Amino acid sequence: MDPYIIGINWGSSNFRAFRIGLDGTVSGRIEQPRGIAGLERAQMQALLEEVVAQWPHAARIYASGMIGSNIGWRDAGYVECPAALDVLAAHLHRTQIGAHAVAIVPGLACRRADGAPDIMRGEETELLGLIAAGALPANGLVALPGTHSKWVQLQDGAVASFVTAMSGEIFDRLTAAGLLASVVDGPAEDGPAFRAGVQAGHHGAGLGTLLFGARARVIRGDLARRDGASYLRGVLIGAELADVVRLWPAALAHDIPLVGAAPVCSLYAHAVQALGGQGHGIASHAASTRGFHALHQAAEALA
Repeated sequence: MDPYIIGINWGSSNFRAFRIGLDGTVSGRIEQPRGIAGLERAQMQALLEEVVAQWPHAARIYASGMIGSNIGWRDAGYVECPAALDVLAAHLHRTQIGAHAVAIVPGLACRRADGAPDIMRGEETELLGLIAAGALPANGLVALPGTHSKWVQLQDGAVASFVTAMSGEIFDRLTAAGLLASVVDGPAEDGPAFRAGVQAGHHGAGLGTLLFGARARVIRGDLARRDGASYLRGVLIGAELADVVRLWPAALAHDIPLVGAAPVCSLYAHAVQALGGQGHGIASHAASTRGFHALHQAAEALA
């Protein structure tokens, strides 16, 4: 039997486990909607036992994401930026989940350019995996759009600093319930309404004022209800990009890699383009497995 490791991306909402050969080949995958936020410790252990029962001969087990948070199995702490692959490998948090040794990947922490703190947990494995695979440049700005979008400054192959925006979660909550839910009908998509929202969010009034203004636009007939979601999403992304430019004034002067699901990366690419920049999507489906493979190699070299 060819040797392999198990890599687990265990977030708040989802559980994804991978059987990864020592050459990086992925030969198995288990995915379940059983994130850390909904599990007791005994349930976490039972889920890991299910995985090991299917793949009983792993050389090592690695886990990243909220499993290493203060609501997970064990708080793995944070490594201060700048942090490269070897630094992360040197700070793996080794613990036992039942009878099984698991190395939990710590998160990253930084002080942003404005002096405020920021943290990430889970994305570091994706980023360093993509860097190790040559899919990301060693230097420059990269974005990971999503529920909590990350904008990350890479320097010499290390994560130097980053900023997090909750634009995705805010949009989901605003359009699911409350006053603004009554003025949206349909999905957010690129088009004139979305791009108008981007411009307003980037250059206009404060976010609270702009968000209520979206309701007024629909009520007064300036915006069709079917375009409400697109305009709102544009406002939130435009405001997010304004923060990015405040921290990194030259951010839109370079082509920005956008790592994540294709639909949301496409929206961000259109938003960046509307503001005079360029962005291109990078599929993230293999980022975690590449990260676990690279971490295993680095950890073995340090052993």
